[in-house]
Amino acid sequence: MKSFIPQELKTAELHAFLLSAVAPRPISFASTINKEGQVNLSPFSFFNVYSSKPPIMVFSSNRSGKTGETKDTYKNIKEVPEVVINIVTYDMVQQTSLASVAYPRGVNEFVKAGFTMQTSELIKPPRVAESPVQFECKVNQVIELGQEGGAGNLFICEIVKMHIHESVLNETGTRIDPLKMNQVGRCGDDYYVRLNESSLFMVPKPVTTIGIGVDAIPSWIIQNHILTGNDLGMLGNVEQIPITIQYTGSDSNENSIRLNKAKTYLALKQVEEAWKVLVK
Repeated sequence: MKSFIPQELKTAELHAFLLSAVAPRPISFASTINKEGQVNLSPFSFFNVYSSKPPIMVFSSNRSGKTGETKDTYKNIKEVPEVVINIVTYDMVQQTSLASVAYPRGVNEFVKAGFTMQTSELIKPPRVAESPVQFECKVNQVIELGQEGGAGNLFICEIVKMHIHESVLNETGTRIDPLKMNQVGRCGDDYYVRLNESSLFMVPKPVTTIGIGVDAIPSWIIQNHILTGNDLGMLGNVEQIPITIQYTGSDSNENSIRLNKAKTYLALKQVEEAWKVLVK
């Protein structure tokens, strides 16, 4: 394993490592406006949601790694502390990338990238009509992390109104369906990831139960090279072993047979059946 001291790397090298390691990242497609009424639209993948009450999103606009200059988004928010965070889908990802071009200040990226400006209801910057989810936000705070090239400027944004298109909601209209959203995430270099049926999978959240933990699994199950860490995690996420342990793992050939059968059940998310194969 190679190890690095961040301060010893060039900004571009460090930036590339960070973006490739912390991925995929959601994209904040931020529309802002300056005091003259000039609109700016730009994507940022240093972005996430950090609070529900109050509803807070944070994204960062880094200084140029070459010149140290701040971006128009930063300058606009310093003048008018408001922003619309538009969520990016696969259908608009190429246009979104085009909007990231460093056009001169005052150029409207809505026009350059071919997006439709939709009037916001509580703030001044317009929304991206093509985005199925749009968050009108006031910027509560701007935190400057440094003055060098690559230094981030954190925008602490409080959602004051959100708009969700009915086409991306589930049948009951109470949740966003990720398959209908068709979102994209940012990876390193020129890579993106697309959320679709082949890339999505489910992991039950242990929020209403307390799993027994991997340390409670019989040692002969843990000390093998057949089950993966994910397999053990699934076995450890039950409240109790389904039946009283009878098999103790004393026969290595029998162990392999049981473990391989259990692995097949775990691949099908049939955890209780896997446990029965292992211990009955």
